[in-house]
Amino acid sequence: MACAVAGSLGASGAHAEPPAASPTSDVTTLASSAGCGSAPTLSSGTHTIQSGGTNRSFILRVPDNYDSSRSYPLIFAFHWNGGTAGDVSSGGSDGALWSYYGLQRLSNNSAIFVAPQGIGNGWANSGGRDVTFVDDMIARVEAGLCVDTEQRFALGFSYGGGMSYALACARPTVFRAVAVYAGGQLSGCSGGTQPIAYLGIHGISDPVLNISQGRSLRDRFVANNGCTPQNPPEPAPGSRTHTVTSYSGCRAEYPVMWAAFDGGHTPGPIDGSTSDGWQTWTSGVTWSFFTQFQSGEPGGGESEILGTQSARCLEVAGQSQNNGSKAQLWDCHGGSNQRWTLG
Repeated sequence: MACAVAGSLGASGAHAEPPAASPTSDVTTLASSAGCGSAPTLSSGTHTIQSGGTNRSFILRVPDNYDSSRSYPLIFAFHWNGGTAGDVSSGGSDGALWSYYGLQRLSNNSAIFVAPQGIGNGWANSGGRDVTFVDDMIARVEAGLCVDTEQRFALGFSYGGGMSYALACARPTVFRAVAVYAGGQLSGCSGGTQPIAYLGIHGISDPVLNISQGRSLRDRFVANNGCTPQNPPEPAPGSRTHTVTSYSGCRAEYPVMWAAFDGGHTPGPIDGSTSDGWQTWTSGVTWSFFTQFQSGEPGGGESEILGTQSARCLEVAGQSQNNGSKAQLWDCHGGSNQRWTLG
């Protein structure tokens, strides 16, 4: 999983106010986008659009079993500094297992994914241009595909985490939830006064963006969401473990979750190891956090059942298909014995 952070991450200086969200990107009372019920006009692959007078690109991943009569969650995954949309989409050295930070694997064709490309391989968001780019991508995707407009999500690592945070600040009524991996206030925070479901993940020994920066981002939405302030437990140095805390007292539908791990600047820590990779627990925690908000059918088919605290998958032991077989929680690996059809 190659997620090297190249060059400086940029400063958290002043950022111009981005334009107001366009009508096509505002959450409406209807959960289905304009592309529902029609033949799709977009397919998986790289797409280019004009945004703010500049050619911008993104990589789209449409479910293999796409059905225009069903509305799908729309998930934006932002690359790190020096990374690319291709790195996020391909999964790097881990391939499909780590595509879109491992969420595509867990989705089992139940969501539409977008990997945007940052200018200069970063997310400076100068003048709000990257927030506007997201508005434009939403309009393009939702005109051509069937999207559940109450199920838009954003996540990213490092600079991509900063961009996801910027969206939490600027577009809290457009996105249902965000997940910020090892982020800081790098892409600005226009607005930042409204609630949004928020997941923060950070290493206690992060040498690039100190965990104090992640705590600061988190605490903005602890306040916005009306949660009870606390200093959540974090693992001890050398433990090679992680802790996940769900805040109490939050407004209904606006949870805050904090996951701290004994490690450095990475989106894919593995408990008990100094390595990182697709076997990480972060994918499961994020997928579980996002899917708690399902407002309808997310595309149908089989899916994994994830434990929120353990970030492990429910599976049938030994690949057995016999009645009465033992079920257990195990590390998520995408095997057929971890696929369930819910009636």
